[in-house]
Amino acid sequence: MAILVDKSKRILIQGITGREGKARTKLMVEYGSTVVAGCTPGKGGMEVNGTPVFDSVEEAVDKVGQVDISTIFVPAPLVKDAALEAMYAGVKLVVLIPDRVPIYDVLEIEQAARKTGARFVGPNTLGVLSVGEAVLGMIGGRAAAASSWFKKGNVGVTSRSGGITSSIGYYLSKAGVGLTTLVHVGGDPIIGLPHPEVVKLFEEDEKTEAVVMFGEIGSSQEEQVADLIEQGKFTKPLVAFIGGKAAKKGTRFSHAGAIIEGNRGTHEGKVKRLREVGATVVDSFDDLWETTRKLVDKL
Repeated sequence: MAILVDKSKRILIQGITGREGKARTKLMVEYGSTVVAGCTPGKGGMEVNGTPVFDSVEEAVDKVGQVDISTIFVPAPLVKDAALEAMYAGVKLVVLIPDRVPIYDVLEIEQAARKTGARFVGPNTLGVLSVGEAVLGMIGGRAAAASSWFKKGNVGVTSRSGGITSSIGYYLSKAGVGLTTLVHVGGDPIIGLPHPEVVKLFEEDEKTEAVVMFGEIGSSQEEQVADLIEQGKFTKPLVAFIGGKAAKKGTRFSHAGAIIEGNRGTHEGKVKRLREVGATVVDSFDDLWETTRKLVDKL
């Protein structure tokens, strides 16, 4: 199957009339995503790639019916209002594509998600792609590329880097390893669905038999995944690579959330903890493909 999105999920695009909104709606529709509506205040009555546009999420839901997922392409200062509008209109999964969303705005979005029973991916995410099913955001870049790059199979991918998410999917597929869903959790310090939450979803997915994780220094996401393994809450084989080996204390590595603070979030600590609980951690990024292929061949 897949996690988070498949062909059955009805998707709304907030910010559909902007440059990014138009381009990514085209990608999503061409890949097979079920995009039922778009939303931009003041632009109601338009169409983008055959998708009707409404002035508000509430109006969209009233006119087209149930919306399962909203993917947000609006400027960072407007993300909070867009996310809250979607959640309070009953949308249960919101994907926050933009970076530079103020951290206090993310905290308010998190509070609203708890209150409404919704979940969110990001911010600062490339999105989610379930192979052969649907895409949220921009993984793969173009529908033709995404369709040819990623092979359907039984391995899930969770990553803290957008570009690396696509690269992992491409090289695993090239090595003969098929995929269920690729998730870019986002590169910011506070995100809606970090690694531990994603691997719990993969644990519940009957089609996902193993998971590849791209981790980084900073935060405790990877250590929390190790805790889940130790507690028996994640039981499937895990192959991981942790970026930022050469980074020193106080160094930010690539993303806002990848910074070592004190003794927390170090490369050494993450690798040690994951190996302690039986995860396979490769020392070289290029070892991910062959290591995963050998593991999958034994399943």
